[in-house]
Amino acid sequence: MKIELTKSGLSVLLLIALLGYGAVHAQGYPVKPVRLIVGGPPGGGSDVVMRPLAQRLSEQMGQQLIVDNRPGAGSLLAAQAAMAAPADGYTLLQGSASAFAVSPFLLKKQPYDPERDFSPITLVASAPMMITVNPSLPIRSVKDLVALAKAKPNQMMYASNGQGSFSHLTTELFSRTTGIRMTHVPYKGGAPAVIDTVSGHVQMIITALPTLITQVKASRLRAVAVTSARRSAAVPDLPTVAEAGYPGFESAQWYGIFAPKGLASGTIERLHGEIRKAGESPALKGALAQEGAELMVTGPQALAEFLRADIAKWRKVIKEANVVLE
Repeated sequence: MKIELTKSGLSVLLLIALLGYGAVHAQGYPVKPVRLIVGGPPGGGSDVVMRPLAQRLSEQMGQQLIVDNRPGAGSLLAAQAAMAAPADGYTLLQGSASAFAVSPFLLKKQPYDPERDFSPITLVASAPMMITVNPSLPIRSVKDLVALAKAKPNQMMYASNGQGSFSHLTTELFSRTTGIRMTHVPYKGGAPAVIDTVSGHVQMIITALPTLITQVKASRLRAVAVTSARRSAAVPDLPTVAEAGYPGFESAQWYGIFAPKGLASGTIERLHGEIRKAGESPALKGALAQEGAELMVTGPQALAEFLRADIAKWRKVIKEANVVLE
């Protein structure tokens, strides 16, 4: 019996075949180690969030998840390295507010489009920024900080993780919200910025809670507030900026997992499922909570929608503050 297929019929069969291949591929995935590119140095905020997750996923999936630290340029280097890799599931990227909602929009020539050039897999965690000062200052609250800064315009110096970093833009947002003026001292990364704040070379720093919490617990820095919408379980006695008299103020560094654009839907679903399963681990929740991060696994669609809103928010801040990198 002779069977004839129309052009549309062939298209349907091809689609079914491709979907079947994707499902089979996802079932066998991974068959070799997976690389997770992290846009920060070992021991940095991104690293301390991603390493416990990578360890848990390695145990679950039977293949090593290797953390590949690519610090520098506001996480642009990490994102560009991931974008150049094959979309086969063996290269993943730790995306963040820095890499996806801030850094690409600071340059005159945008190096990549966060929404177009990557496949979202899931949000993993969120950590508030924390406002800290050198303990020698007579500052114990946001009110004290604002009063001192207003009494001495541009005399208070604040550190940031670098020009155009999320730390820098959060401080710009804080300054505009409170009506204060300070002098910005950018550093090449969070570690030297924190060290100089501890030593008193600069008076204040706002950066991700995981980067600061050790110094605060050791009383080398004094925390006055967190920037999230609600208090952090890691420092429950610390008020939010909103509670301190500035309702609506919010800034949080988030951490998500992305892949190069074009990753098969079956592999995305497999990865999301594994990360969701890892998120049920009390040990992982505890490890992240200890660093001041809150686990929140959302899925690909929710991450895409979240990213769209975050980009809109920070592009407005960048424009108003006139922050541009050459």
